Amino acid sequence: MGKKIGVGLLGLGTVGAGVANIIQSPEGRHPLVAGIELVRVAVRDLNRPRNTSVPSNLLTQNPQEVVDDPSVEIVVEVMGGIEPARELILRAIASGKSVVTANKAVIARHGKEIALAANASDVYVLIEAAVGGGIPIIEPLKQSLGGNRIQKVSGIINGTTNYILSRIAKEGVTYQEVLKDAQKLGYAESDPAADVEGFDAADKIAILSGLAFGGAIKREKIPTQGITKLNNLDIDYANKLGYRIKLLAVAERLNQGTESISSLPLAVWVQPTLIPEAHPLAEVNGVNNAILVEGDPIGEVMFYGPGAGAGPTASAVVADILNIAGVRVIKDQSNCLDPLLAANSWRSCHLVENSKMIQKHYLRLRTKNSPGVIGQIGKVFGDHNVSIQSIIQFDASEAGAEIVVITHEVEKGQITSSLNKINALEEVNGLLAQMVCL
Repeated sequence: MGKKIGVGLLGLGTVGAGVANIIQSPEGRHPLVAGIELVRVAVRDLNRPRNTSVPSNLLTQNPQEVVDDPSVEIVVEVMGGIEPARELILRAIASGKSVVTANKAVIARHGKEIALAANASDVYVLIEAAVGGGIPIIEPLKQSLGGNRIQKVSGIINGTTNYILSRIAKEGVTYQEVLKDAQKLGYAESDPAADVEGFDAADKIAILSGLAFGGAIKREKIPTQGITKLNNLDIDYANKLGYRIKLLAVAERLNQGTESISSLPLAVWVQPTLIPEAHPLAEVNGVNNAILVEGDPIGEVMFYGPGAGAGPTASAVVADILNIAGVRVIKDQSNCLDPLLAANSWRSCHLVENSKMIQKHYLRLRTKNSPGVIGQIGKVFGDHNVSIQSIIQFDASEAGAEIVVITHEVEKGQITSSLNKINALEEVNGLLAQMVCL
């Protein structure tokens, strides 16, 4: 392919080292790998021991030196965080250099700004590694599924929370016990908030919704609930009822096939969800991720695999580098860009009001153990046009009883109104848990 393509790496941590190792060992890989050369690498500490053979003369503590190096054609950002990552990506774009990034936080919040800058500079910004680790989902949404009308994208896209919930469901251990194990194994950070509070999953579903439905949405408006308030009792009850609880991220169109070319209403959310045990996502366990795409005419397709780690994420990063390298070859021959590699918004998407989301619900109530309480609860739901799929009483004693309700699909506002009335009943001592149910 002639002159090698120079790659500048911003970050040499777990993922960065994985990328470097792939580039430096092209034997047995796609021929394009041999046409890539690592020419500059930015690190925080020049003296830190690393699991890579990158020559010390390529290292610098100044990331701008990597971006500004004339021998760097592709800038690979794997340093994480919002700033200075965003600034460096935009600096690379302004210099006419394509960018590959695994940074979901930057893309979820500043993806539109970055895409507009890339289009103006006639360069590419590829993000396969930002969602799902080694699972190929970005390119399929942009290319392979491009002829479909996507109805829904739902998935388990955070390995840390999936590991925690899988362990609790299987072994009955406490959240704190599993979290400590996850931290020891490197699945969870010392500050696990981004994972366990659902923020990481919200970043990822923001990116996927933009690709699936054609327009960026506001990341900060996505309703997000993590797993920190989840009770082991609800996991046990869910299992008895034939469900599994997973932290689910969902993006779904609400117009049921009638669509506007200019605007599309979407329901996008992240929260613990009851999934029927026969559902494809129910048995996705451990640190694995899975993303289910529903479209017309393809139906349902699921992308499953390791969602994090040096190998899977580095694999996705290098795949993006190869895509750009391949285009360089095409451009050298025909002086044209491949439009399939350029993601761009083509309509304005907006989030519906939280109260307008249509969902099934799992509700656990503490009540007095008195005759007719189930009937009173059922009447309130009926008065608010909430249809009940099942209502079961658990652990009845003189001290009281717990009642678990699973509704049919209904607007969330109707559930809220119903619960306000139910909580006012003398026989009801309070709502103990509320989750979405598939």
